[in-house]
Amino acid sequence: ASCSRCSTRAWLGSSERGLLPPSRRVLLLSVRVALAVGRDLAEGPITLWARSLVYTTLLSVVPLLALSFSVLRGFGVHNQVRPTLLALLVPLGEKGVEITDQVIGFVNNIKVGVLGALGLGLLVYTVITLLQKIESSLNFVWRVKRARPLAQRFSQYLSVLLTGPLLIFSAVGVTAAFFGSSSVQALIAIEPLGTLVKLVATLLPFLFVIAAFGFVYVLMPNTRVRVVPALVGATIAGILWQTLGWGFAAFIVASTKYTAIYASFAIVIFSMIWLYLNWLIVLIGASIACYHQYPALLATPLREFRLSNRVKEKIALLIATFIGRNYYTNAPAWSLEALAGRLGVPVMSVETVL
Repeated sequence: ASCSRCSTRAWLGSSERGLLPPSRRVLLLSVRVALAVGRDLAEGPITLWARSLVYTTLLSVVPLLALSFSVLRGFGVHNQVRPTLLALLVPLGEKGVEITDQVIGFVNNIKVGVLGALGLGLLVYTVITLLQKIESSLNFVWRVKRARPLAQRFSQYLSVLLTGPLLIFSAVGVTAAFFGSSSVQALIAIEPLGTLVKLVATLLPFLFVIAAFGFVYVLMPNTRVRVVPALVGATIAGILWQTLGWGFAAFIVASTKYTAIYASFAIVIFSMIWLYLNWLIVLIGASIACYHQYPALLATPLREFRLSNRVKEKIALLIATFIGRNYYTNAPAWSLEALAGRLGVPVMSVETVL
């Protein structure tokens, strides 16, 4: 079994793909990434992070929406909260409508003036805890051990809380107003423009999902994530999310026996399962982005990330060569992320050697 594991690891990390034509090279890399993600899922840490995020989300969803609702109300786009939340819970069917109404009811019952300073502080702390847990899970996927400094963490989290919901709900509102305008409705009546407009309207929610995933992958990990790998991971995560949503909706329709057994508690069970699958998709997309940016990690399981002395020596000599060359040629100084990208190894390894 250990020999089989070693041979699989060697195949995942082999470099003969540089001798292949581009099309076969992309196909081979895709197969290796799929195998590496499957290996990471089978080993368990990613699934454990997803379960942990479900628990934190259940505690934080109402405070998060309450803060977002307060910001959105100032800009007049707070009416988009319910349709957006309902769209996320579409796979739950009628139970999604019930959960959405309950959550919106909880949010409307939160009055900042009644909470006081301590209650408001606990509200913000609960939301920041969710963002911190998301960052920790993505740092784990990217093999980053160092968290952001406290001051930087607070400022970035606050910017996400203030600008993220505003951009998302404003985009949804503008899109709905655009497709509901009389001029667009007149275009729909003209073929083939009508078919094209309907196709764009169908694809826009999917593109919003991909943009949201890409935003999380670029902003949340405490490392430099390039845009192209983030978009690759976000696109695959968006496809998985849409496909899994259809499958989960079919499961909900066919789960009348579970509803009869668990009664009203079935809503809680189904919502927790759907949350777990959502976070699992987020982490899978992050893994794909990580392996796309650092193919050298394909042969390195999450649990066994250790460098041999020979590899450490090689990395140290290469780092010294790059820094010395830039110094003597008056080139710009290297950053930690730039060195990691040049070497094709994770930031954590470069930081350890430095």
